[in-house]
Order: sequence, then structure tokens, then C-alpha cells
Amino acid sequence: MAGQQRGRVLLAGGTGTIGQATARALLRDRFKVLGLVRPGRAAALPPGVAPIEADLAEPLSLRAVGRFDAVISCLASRTGAPAEAWAVEHRAQGNLLALAREAGAAPFVLLSAICVQKPLLEFQKAKLAFERELRESGVPFAIVRPTAFFKSLSGQAERVRAGKPFLLFGDGALTACKPISDDDLARYLVRCLTDESLQGRILPIGGPGPALTPRAQGEALFAAFGVEPRFRHVPVRMMDAIIGGLSLGGRVSRALADKAEFARIGRYYATESMLVRDPVTGRYNADATPETGTETLPDFYRRLAAGEAAVDLGEHAVF
Repeated sequence: MAGQQRGRVLLAGGTGTIGQATARALLRDRFKVLGLVRPGRAAALPPGVAPIEADLAEPLSLRAVGRFDAVISCLASRTGAPAEAWAVEHRAQGNLLALAREAGAAPFVLLSAICVQKPLLEFQKAKLAFERELRESGVPFAIVRPTAFFKSLSGQAERVRAGKPFLLFGDGALTACKPISDDDLARYLVRCLTDESLQGRILPIGGPGPALTPRAQGEALFAAFGVEPRFRHVPVRMMDAIIGGLSLGGRVSRALADKAEFARIGRYYATESMLVRDPVTGRYNADATPETGTETLPDFYRRLAAGEAAVDLGEHAVF
């Protein structure tokens, strides 16, 4: 797929926000896009994508896919619950890789996450297990580890619009990230198909800097809505108490165990930066975190306030 050649790209996870942006980017670059979706979900794909209904949990159903030249996988578990994480982030991805290997398709571009640098959660461990499988498969690959998405940093937009305070864990400066837009990330994923310098690598990537703390994110959100800034500080130990209680209940209830894991995910993002991490010192480094694209988080907040953008948090809503 070198040069200007445009082939058939199998896109998995094309119904999510990043997947839809990736489908649009592929179509703009004149690729034929085959959208692999669960039965009944074809209507959620962007116009122009050829739907292929199959169940990645059932390898036999993948025989309907037909010919393709490369893969972009935007698959991700919806909740991060351990059973779902391993089913999607590892087993389904593994079935997709087996399909690509059988078809002789390459490269395999994987959307992963920068948080796997410090794996404390089950979904991170599942992602890493598949990353390792992909690296050792012999299939040409690119593993993209983006920082925070605009969607994940917009959960308090309606609070701010309603005049409520922006919630901060600790002093609001415990963490930082270089947020990346859906479209900028999508263009980067598509670039990995043809730019050989990006292949065979693990690629941390953020949007245009500077790195933003949660307090800076809140200030940008207030400015976008034209609202006087108001902050409320939530101690991290409160989350620890919630996690402890749910974990006790999780010994006898699968539902509570999943809620405990979700609370751990929330705590993780409240206390760990989404930047490149030095494995020796454990410190996060904004300067070492590569950037791509043009849209900043404040740009997006202004569009959100103007009604030119929308956010559907779905199961990822926390506040």
C-alpha cells in the first residue's frame, strides 16, 4: 500500500466516535472502507462504508468478510469491566489478527491507549496482551497510543452550562494531558497505513500542546460558556473509600465487582497523567509526548458552546 495506491481497508470499531472519524478520513483519502460490525449495527456506520456484519467473538462468522488489504482496529470495551475487557481488547482483537494473517493483509493499525504504560487495570492488561501478540505475529503493524480524547474531557460541560461548579480531584493539578480530537487522531491512524516510518512502532501521540491540567480544562470550559469559574475540590481519598466499599461487595456480587473496577478506572484517570511516562523514574513528560493535528481542546469547547459540536458520553459518563 505504498505511494498513492488506495486499497480495501477493513475497519473494526467503526461505529464509535473515533471509528466513525476514521471511516470518514479513509473515505476522504479514497480508500474502500469495509466496516466490520455486529449484526444489526450497520446503520451506525458513516455513509460510504460497506458494512460487513459478523461477530468477532465467533471466528467462523468472519468468513463473510472477503478480500481486504489492511486493517485499522478501533475496537474497545465499552465499560472496562474485566470480563468485557478481555473479551474485546484481547480475544476479539486476536480473532481479527488471525483473519488479517490469513488474508495476507498489512499493515494492522491498532488504536490502543497511552495509559497502558502503567497497567493497573484489567482493560489495560488486556490491551497490552494483544499488543504483544500483534508485535510477535509477523504481521506489519503500527500501535497508536493516544492521550485523552475530547469526549472524555467533556463530561462536565452540562454542569458548567447549568452554572454548577467544575469538580476537581485534589488541587486540580495532579495530572495533565495533551488532548487530541477525533479527526486529528483519525488522520494519524490513516497515515499509519502508508507512512512506513510509522510502521513497526509503538506510537504515543497527543494533540497540539500545551499539556493541560484538569484545572486548565475547567477554565477553558468556563470561558467557552461565558460563565464565571467555580470549582469544587474532591479529595482522592473519597474515591478510595468508595472503591474499598465496592470491592468488599464485589466478593459476593459480580455487579459490584464491575462497579469497583469502574471506580478504579475513575481514580486512575484522576491521579495519572496521559503523557509519555519514563519507565525508570515513573515521571510523565509533556515535552516527550509527540503532537499531531491542529484542533485544541479550548477550540472544541468553543464549538460545543456554540452548538457546533456535541458529545454523547453514553456509558462513559461519570459526573
